[in-house]
Amino acid sequence: MLDVPTTPRTAKRLIVADTSPVNYLVLIGYVEILPQLFENVFMPAAVRNELADEEAPFAVREWITTPPDWLQVRSVLISDDSDVDLQSLDEGEKAAITLAVFLGADLVLMDERQGVAVARGKGLAVTGTIGVLDLAAKLGLVDLRDAFDRLRRTSFRYPMEVMEDLLRQRTEK
Repeated sequence: MLDVPTTPRTAKRLIVADTSPVNYLVLIGYVEILPQLFENVFMPAAVRNELADEEAPFAVREWITTPPDWLQVRSVLISDDSDVDLQSLDEGEKAAITLAVFLGADLVLMDERQGVAVARGKGLAVTGTIGVLDLAAKLGLVDLRDAFDRLRRTSFRYPMEVMEDLLRQRTEK
């Protein structure tokens, strides 16, 4: 699911986060695994703005009000006029992909299918909320069943069979 080495010393990478994975990691109480998994965590200002939007869950708005020291928020100029692929994405996705390309990021955290397809089309490695939790479980940072139970209590939508397959794989090992 995620092409990241699975030892704490080699799993460190430069990543750019889109809104959805951060939103759900905050809601389930696991956002602090990000600096344990990745050396540099970047977020475009557009994503910060989406997390702070009045329609975002209160816990998420509260969290982004005082971002942690490990999170680096960067402004990025999006010039999507000539990039047809970016035109159909929301501002956070556009900014995350643009910033990831600019920084030469190792990984983009993104859940939305269309954004993932565009990012991969630009040669970026992408994983989402499930992939982050799976990696954290491999490294012993979270209990995957607990994380998935928490995730199911949010508005997160993902095929249950994928989560069940991952849980089966973890228990078989």
